[in-house]
Amino acid sequence: MALNKKRKRVTGVSATKKGYPRLQLNEALELAIAGKRAEGLRDRTLFDYKKMWRYLMDWLNDNYEITYLDELTTEIFRDYINYMKYDKPRYLGHKFIKTDNARLGLSDTTININLRCLKAIFNYLEREELIEVNPVARLKQIRQDVDLTNCFTDKEIKEILRQPNMRDYVGFRDYCAMSCLLDSGLRIEELLSLRERDVDFGSRFITVNADVSKNRKPRLVPISAHCVKLLLQLISENKSHFSTDRIFLSSYGEPLGANHFNKRLKYYAEKAGVKDKKVTAHVYRHTWAKTMILNGCDPFTLQKIGGWADIRTMRRYIQMDTREMRRSHDDYSPLMNLKKKRV
Repeated sequence: MALNKKRKRVTGVSATKKGYPRLQLNEALELAIAGKRAEGLRDRTLFDYKKMWRYLMDWLNDNYEITYLDELTTEIFRDYINYMKYDKPRYLGHKFIKTDNARLGLSDTTININLRCLKAIFNYLEREELIEVNPVARLKQIRQDVDLTNCFTDKEIKEILRQPNMRDYVGFRDYCAMSCLLDSGLRIEELLSLRERDVDFGSRFITVNADVSKNRKPRLVPISAHCVKLLLQLISENKSHFSTDRIFLSSYGEPLGANHFNKRLKYYAEKAGVKDKKVTAHVYRHTWAKTMILNGCDPFTLQKIGGWADIRTMRRYIQMDTREMRRSHDDYSPLMNLKKKRV
């Protein structure tokens, strides 16, 4: 018996006759933001979309006369990428940094972040059939060299931890925060949003709640007894001055901001003589991941603690330098192990 083949349902509107709305540039952004908000994207992500779109609009207004979205082409975006890479002054439009003598050209990382945001907007518009042609579909991200210097050495860590003034509230708070980063591998937002109820001081686990976790999944993060002691001391200090249960506060009792905290980290690194490294809380996370692996932690446990959905993402955090590669090879080489057994 012949099988009955499914027939495609034919609509009254031919694909060739399908009409697409002609959107103005600002209308396209509003539709994309509304749709992405309905999909559950965080406000921080939507803020980045708006910011990258504003950068693009400022450049278009200076170089093109474009009103409608369908006037944008792939060639225009390639021109924009070249502008960002070679001609755009760094910190352009920054409130506090002067750009008179600023270096021209953004880093490849910054350009790729910009492209990811724009691609997300146009991919949404294409998926919702609001545009016929996606001008960024064929654009690829800039290839980047793997950075093998994005971690602190043990010597640098020791020197950095000597810098905070432990008799000062801000200094002790910063020391606690840096110690917690190195002990737990928390992301900066996960650390700064911690409340007393998130820490189980008996079992020595921190609960990272879904509303602050990057992948929206809660997880448990173990910490050392030394880190527990520091957190208890900081909480006790906070309670003597403030009523909030937040752990990391400004000297006036306000929530500590990520930008301000990163500036503090950079300040201590400069005092410690750490040079030629970009110092942020994320570098502490890199250092934690790499050191955990070198000290014998298995990758799957590390992935679970760090909250990476894909183990390939984690691999970027644990780049090894030549000295560590030599040590690992000498310790685990099958040939060397056979020779040791003969002896």
